[in-house]
Amino acid sequence: MNKLQANLCLLCVTFCWSTEVIIFACIPDHVSPFATTSITFLIGGGILFLAFSGRILSGLKKEGRKQLFYCLILSALNSAYNTMYQFGLKNFDVSTGAFTLSLTVVALPIIMIIRRSQVDKKTWLSSAIVLAGISAALSGVLTADQLPGLAIICAGCVLRAFYIIKLNQYAKKYDPITLSALICISGGLISYLFWMGVQPGTFLALNWSSTVIASLAIYAYFVVAFTITLNLFAQRRASPAGATIIYSMEIVFSVIWGAVMPANLIDPISITPGLVAGMLCVVAGNLVEILDFNKLRRNRLEAES
Repeated sequence: MNKLQANLCLLCVTFCWSTEVIIFACIPDHVSPFATTSITFLIGGGILFLAFSGRILSGLKKEGRKQLFYCLILSALNSAYNTMYQFGLKNFDVSTGAFTLSLTVVALPIIMIIRRSQVDKKTWLSSAIVLAGISAALSGVLTADQLPGLAIICAGCVLRAFYIIKLNQYAKKYDPITLSALICISGGLISYLFWMGVQPGTFLALNWSSTVIASLAIYAYFVVAFTITLNLFAQRRASPAGATIIYSMEIVFSVIWGAVMPANLIDPISITPGLVAGMLCVVAGNLVEILDFNKLRRNRLEAES
């Protein structure tokens, strides 16, 4: 996989992630975020294990306890920020929620600098453009009662930044399939412990319906099993900061979903000038990050000569 293919895979991952806000809107409030994370991660991990049991067992035999320890770190971070997102998103509509989730694009380069890791100037420029887009979209939209939800999401974005950095590091060292399965299973078990603490009846306490079952099944396959695995393969060729810029395209996809989905499924989105400006900035930031302008310039000069 070359860098362009990795970026396309990350874009595909982001497209699947963009459905999160819609799926969360379909899950009733009585379903705890801990329940959602636990059920979907365990199902996703089960799917991966059934499909790749030989490869996973071989990877475990080769790397042993060290890999299990790293997976526990990743799954704990993943479960934590996903649960925080679900709590925070209850205060937002689809479009506003999508923009707040992409605040990781600001947190990650700062954390990398604190960790004394190098961040390209192009990535700083991309982050600034995306941040300008987020600010434009949220300007005049946030209300005082949404600030607690925003604080929870911001904390989740910081955890997600650490997760992306560690994910990128481990993806280059270990088998992506094995990592994916272990992250899902361990993350599901960790969330189950918290779920049992807030709702001792766990599975029996849920009011199961066709909507709940369908939402959890779709989330488990597309947002958990498929995207975690594809993301790990792409991370082997991507940088943490560059991947985070591409992740911000989730904003554009989510807004499109919110504009075209029926009103009986989610609250419809009103397309405002601020929202359009925000999406354009996000697309521009991604183009700055993905395109190699020096190579394009060289190709143009060679063609002219």
